[in-house]
Amino acid sequence: MIDYKLLEALATVTECGGFEKAGTALGLSQSAVSQRIRTLEIRLGQPVLVRSPTLRATPAGQRLLNHVQQVQLLERDLARSIPAISEPSARLRIALNADTLATWWASSIGKFCSEESLLLDMVIEDQDIGLRRMREGDVAACLCSSPQPIAGARSVPLGSMTYLPLATPEYVRRHFSEGINEQSLETAPAIVFGPNDQLQHRFLAECGFHGSVPHHLCPSSEGFVKLALAGMGYGMIPEMQAREELNAGKLVSIAPGKSLQVQLYWHFWRHGGGIMDRLTQSLTSANTFTQ
Repeated sequence: MIDYKLLEALATVTECGGFEKAGTALGLSQSAVSQRIRTLEIRLGQPVLVRSPTLRATPAGQRLLNHVQQVQLLERDLARSIPAISEPSARLRIALNADTLATWWASSIGKFCSEESLLLDMVIEDQDIGLRRMREGDVAACLCSSPQPIAGARSVPLGSMTYLPLATPEYVRRHFSEGINEQSLETAPAIVFGPNDQLQHRFLAECGFHGSVPHHLCPSSEGFVKLALAGMGYGMIPEMQAREELNAGKLVSIAPGKSLQVQLYWHFWRHGGGIMDRLTQSLTSANTFTQ
């Protein structure tokens, strides 16, 4: 039988990104955490972590992390019937994109987390690649744009977010006075969330443009809107996030009538227990995208 103290050490090291921080979280010395990982690797006969150039789980380590996530959720269900074994609060690690966190996420899960005494460890990841975190065993659930679940997991559609290419009216007059064309797109600065952000490319492709564009990188949803309001560029911003600015005329679309629909799917382990089923039910019944 697997020693769950060893698995706890593995999960904590990967979550904290290092042995020293994991030791602090577990109330152990760094050497004690290292010893637990070495013991686990000796018992398995193979490494569970790659230490260099960056710390990450091996394929075997990823399978163990997936197992730990599911066991923690099942233990949460057991604690509902045997309160004496429960901790004051449960913790669930979830990957989601920054735009979701900045718009509808809190109102959809706030009441549920309070009623369930559930603590969330939210990992910010682009919706196009969030599923990778779950596949690697780093998170127990994720929001992403892919409908295809990984082995052992389920996928539930939640709805679609409407993105608009927004900028200030003055910016549009300066760069797009003759509308969107190849020349204007090649010279007008854009605002992109990060290197994994594909929304800009998807929108431009729908406009028939496949070249590169000058761009600012801004890994913050709130900062994204502020840069657009400052006239620094145009960016793909959720309509629900910019509703106030749109109504006030502070932001306008560089391509009136055009939008990008991003379907979001909730992915979670099939054997995640009742708490995951209840969380899923809460999300699907929240009328999230009509707020």
